[in-house]
Amino acid sequence: MPEVEVGTVSDFFAHPVVAGIDLSDNLQQGNKIHIKGNTTDFELTVDSIQINNAPVTEAKAGDAIGIKVSERVRRGDTVYKVID
Repeated sequence: MPEVEVGTVSDFFAHPVVAGIDLSDNLQQGNKIHIKGNTTDFELTVDSIQINNAPVTEAKAGDAIGIKVSERVRRGDTVYKVID
């Protein structure tokens, strides 16, 4: 499936398992994303998005967001939105 780059991982928090992402494009709750880096490569559906610890349903380019992830991610990993 085609993918479009939507951001870069800026941080990772192990407890809870959350990735900090700097967005370069819009992202909505329910979107399927693919996180890829040197040792990272997995897909997941965005269940929740937070900006400054406040839940939101969508975020736009330029926002710094936090999302729950199923695996460890690393700073600099690229985040792609999977287009169905």
